Amino acid sequence: MSLFALQGAVELGLIYALMSLGLFVSYRILDIPDLTVDSSFTLGAAVAAMLTVAGHPYLGLGLAVAAGTLAGCLTAFLQTKLQIQPILAGILSMTALYSINLHVMDGKAQVSMLKTASLYTLSSGKFSKLLVSGAILLAVCLMLGFFFRTQLGLCIRATGDNEDMVRSSSINTERMKFIGLGLANALVALSGGMLAQYQNFADLSMGIGMVVIGLASLIIGEVIFGRPTIPRNILAVVLGSIIYRTIIAFVMARGMSPNDLKLISAAIVVLAISYPAILQKVRVRKLMKEAKLDA
Repeated sequence: MSLFALQGAVELGLIYALMSLGLFVSYRILDIPDLTVDSSFTLGAAVAAMLTVAGHPYLGLGLAVAAGTLAGCLTAFLQTKLQIQPILAGILSMTALYSINLHVMDGKAQVSMLKTASLYTLSSGKFSKLLVSGAILLAVCLMLGFFFRTQLGLCIRATGDNEDMVRSSSINTERMKFIGLGLANALVALSGGMLAQYQNFADLSMGIGMVVIGLASLIIGEVIFGRPTIPRNILAVVLGSIIYRTIIAFVMARGMSPNDLKLISAAIVVLAISYPAILQKVRVRKLMKEAKLDA
């Protein structure tokens, strides 16, 4: 794998890390399997692309975050006010957002930004894209680290740990879910908006499989770096995203077809999830062999 390919993998890893952090908030902090991600990612890309084409790349990212927040709040509304199961609520939001995304993109399946100034074209230099993505990601990581140490952040964490206990403490768990899912999908939409500006186009199907990619990054980071504290969790997610994109780039450099990317992603997730169980079985077999030798 060339140095250019490695740099591109790291740049994509930094962008996708924001999406993985969104999944971290919903999946780990709130303990909610949020499937809205696939469409809120595209929503962020669509909003950012349309406003970038109109000459407002920075406003595009800001409104992408706002749109993602509303998407998360929609899912929270279905869960809390209409008492719909979390997985089904995510599927319903994802389905509804498909049509909304199409309307945002003015009925087009793809929006091109090849001749448009964006967040990444406004800066120059060999490592400008890396620095821009890294700066935004660093700011978000610091914000999350600070937020989850505040009273509101602790209430959201407590809601994910034990909702019944938190409710008995007179904390509005429904409000915590609105805030948590809104924050999670805001990060996902920001990632989608940045990716659209990075690759100079937004596609209606670009969000398909984002849950798998995000989980792969999240689990890889947790398996390798552990998850005892929030700051270390956040760092693990970021490093997991970079490692995941590096693995994908390495596999692609070996001649793997792009059509197999989803299959590779699923295989990585399965391997990462099953790694502790596989390791435990290996240790048990080793102990059994040692016991037989001693006997």
